[in-house]
Amino acid sequence: MFLNRLILTCWTVTWLAAATNAANPFPQPSPIDHAASSDSPNDRPNVLFIAVDDLACTLGCYNDPIAQTPHLDRLANQGVCFQRAYNQLPLCNPTRASVMTGLRPDTIKVYDLDRHFRDEKPDVVTLPQAFQKAGYFSARVGKIYHYNVPASIGTDGFDDPPSWNATVNPRGRDKDDEAMVFNAEPHRKISGSLSWLAAQGNDEEQTDGMIATEAIQIMQAHRDEPFFLGVGFFRPHTPYVAPAKYFDMYPVDTLRLPYSPADDRADIPTAAFAHNCPVPNYNLDEATLLKATQAYYACVSFIDAQVGRLLDSLDELGIADQTIVVLWSDHGYHLGEHNGVWQKRTLFEQGARAPLIIRPASMHRQQDDKLLAGRGTCRRVVEFVDIYPTITDLASIETPTGLEGRSLRPLIDNPVAAWDGYAITQVLRPADDRLSRPVMGCSIRTDRYRFTQWGEGKHGVELYDHRSDPNEFQNLAIDPDETAIAVMNRLSPILQSKASGKTPTTPFNPARL
Repeated sequence: MFLNRLILTCWTVTWLAAATNAANPFPQPSPIDHAASSDSPNDRPNVLFIAVDDLACTLGCYNDPIAQTPHLDRLANQGVCFQRAYNQLPLCNPTRASVMTGLRPDTIKVYDLDRHFRDEKPDVVTLPQAFQKAGYFSARVGKIYHYNVPASIGTDGFDDPPSWNATVNPRGRDKDDEAMVFNAEPHRKISGSLSWLAAQGNDEEQTDGMIATEAIQIMQAHRDEPFFLGVGFFRPHTPYVAPAKYFDMYPVDTLRLPYSPADDRADIPTAAFAHNCPVPNYNLDEATLLKATQAYYACVSFIDAQVGRLLDSLDELGIADQTIVVLWSDHGYHLGEHNGVWQKRTLFEQGARAPLIIRPASMHRQQDDKLLAGRGTCRRVVEFVDIYPTITDLASIETPTGLEGRSLRPLIDNPVAAWDGYAITQVLRPADDRLSRPVMGCSIRTDRYRFTQWGEGKHGVELYDHRSDPNEFQNLAIDPDETAIAVMNRLSPILQSKASGKTPTTPFNPARL
């Protein structure tokens, strides 16, 4: 039944593309060419590419004291857990477009939720396209490119058709149960408010449970040929929906809001606070905020269980040793830091930093003693634009020229290898009652410092020393001493060489920033 549906899906995508080619701005997927590689299919590693929406580093393997995430922790123990990995723009569409093209936001000109990267780069070869060219079967289940959540669940979302030979878009009971969702901010849609539901039923009835099921079926169907499988989970994006048993794992009376000094916001520029969360804690009371925290962690554990199903399936199918597993979240996420910052769209550490775990194929580890020794935690600063060249490198397929990241293979070989890394993250603010014009914020994270400029410094500057101030409570750019001045003078040209602080001249939708 599933095979028939999958074949029909592939045929339908191909037929519709041919029928609408004149109106379709996207080039179509290349046919699968198993002769593209001199290796036999079984000699080429699969790629299981797992994306989790709005997942902060709220995982046991990132030393979160609350999270119960045994399956993700298992994956981290088997591979390399990058403790300091940073996204390029903490908003869904831009960061996913950047990861999938290996290009920075200023190159693809994607800053909002509406613009497609092919508007600027129509012929770019995406990560799954690179695998198609190498003879791989490329498929997507769920959210890899941008979706409006929860509105677009069950559709293709804001997809990129050339990236895939087949797609599956599950729709679970969470869509049917949306009327039951509690909205702490009823004047806003549940897509962007603190909202949640402790759902009835089991995991497999939820969209994300169905995504895991469909992904497992695709792996079963294609176990004998090399595949690139993108598996995109929708939670813990709002509304926070998970089966009730996961809420029970986090009793509200055991939770606390994050600490911040009372005057924490006094030295932070206005532009640093996201326009969708300008008021601390949305003016909600502590009891409500703790319930939102419980709901968020419940979703994290729910997704952890689905990842566990995928990992178990690799073992059961006998293909774990020949499969590269990559897990990432599109950006970080706030749960009340800095006296009441929630969700995304910031250049603070909590918004810029996100999970990244890579487990190489065991057959490569067996061939290379360095990889056998390379499992563990890596604390080098890396960027999400590094993901694309890393995966093509691990799979030994051709890497397109012009990518703006670099392979993390040296750190997968040896997580403590010398590495001169820094990370660039940026975000665009719309004009509103706080800012008279749109303002681009750009931030550079080094091993020790975070330096941020808003509107090329005209709308504020921040400098934090993570050696003494890991929570970014003291902005050293306010009344800087000689050391702080020297650091900012050194980092400013590096930052501006990678991310322009100017307001873009290409189209963007202020309502969708």
